[in-house]
Amino acid sequence: MNYKTIEMGMNKKIALVAHDRKKRDLIEWAKFNRDLLAHHKVYATGTTGVALERELKFPVKRLESGPLGGDQQIGSMIVEGEIDFLIFFWDPLEPQPHDPDVKALLRMAVVWNIPIACDRASADFIISSPLMDSIYERIVPDYSEYRSRPIPGEPVVIVPGRA
Repeated sequence: MNYKTIEMGMNKKIALVAHDRKKRDLIEWAKFNRDLLAHHKVYATGTTGVALERELKFPVKRLESGPLGGDQQIGSMIVEGEIDFLIFFWDPLEPQPHDPDVKALLRMAVVWNIPIACDRASADFIISSPLMDSIYERIVPDYSEYRSRPIPGEPVVIVPGRA
């Protein structure tokens, strides 16, 4: 497979998401790291975004609540290159009605090689990395071959003179 790079600017686009029982942890983490987050563009789902904006005292781009499509909005933004990394404090001990959406979001982050932190320790390592405040060339698979693959069941068109 071929690869290409996508440039992350010095100011990152960060999505912050938390399940209900992890919201307090995420808010405490964000408050502790407020100065590091302040010059980046922060996105959040639902009530997490409301609480973060109130606590951090800077604008947070708020999306829908996770179960109402917010997780899918962030997944779409990852595909479009509008999110550079994801901090998602998820609750592994509580079943979620929107688990398929959560899995799809995490899948998109991996497909597009987006750094993911699912707990406080990982988030601490990411936010304190020297890469946070520099330009970074993220390497992603070049999916053009996948996009142009033959569709099963469709007739194969042979163009004369092409091998």
